[in-house]
Amino acid sequence: MPEPPVSKASLADALFKIGALRFGKFTLSSGKTGSYYLDLRIIPSYPKVYAMVVEAYKGVVGRLGASEFDVIAGVATAGVTISSPLAFLLKKPMVYVRRENKGHGLGKLMEGAVLPGWKALVVDDVVTTGESIASAVEVLRKEGCRVTDATVLVDRLEGGEGNLRGIGVKLSPVAQVRELIDILYEAGKVTKRDYEDVLRQVSGGQK
Repeated sequence: MPEPPVSKASLADALFKIGALRFGKFTLSSGKTGSYYLDLRIIPSYPKVYAMVVEAYKGVVGRLGASEFDVIAGVATAGVTISSPLAFLLKKPMVYVRRENKGHGLGKLMEGAVLPGWKALVVDDVVTTGESIASAVEVLRKEGCRVTDATVLVDRLEGGEGNLRGIGVKLSPVAQVRELIDILYEAGKVTKRDYEDVLRQVSGGQK
């Protein structure tokens, strides 16, 4: 029998319990202050959550149509922890795209083998502005791949979907951060103050 779909409520609860989604005041990589913090890189350290997350991605690919894709392309480094088991489960070839070439050997940005005309699904952990995914798409297209779809675990709702749409890529997240936060607030796991701070941040990102 097929596995039941992973609910967003189960996902929100799991991410909160392992500390992958935290609330408060955090300095982000951009230098801005954020009202929540996503640390999805810790997911593989929790096997049950890891399995749940990979299954959730698999559900997204199923809805898109797994037969539509010839290769799964992870965005290094966090995206590779998802693309590897996902490609294995789907019995698809996998490649991954570096942010920078390694400076030796062939100096390639894409690791792995593809054939011209293959359709690639880009996989990453989270999307903010979409810059990392867009860079990966550019590399894959230069390698001869067709790229029209990308998936992430969480869309931070800070312009990524629209930016990717502008380069012909449809974003299919497992969940939007607003959905996860709503679930946790309704479950009494987030204070009203933290909840309202996050809403202001998310609303600001969608302007």
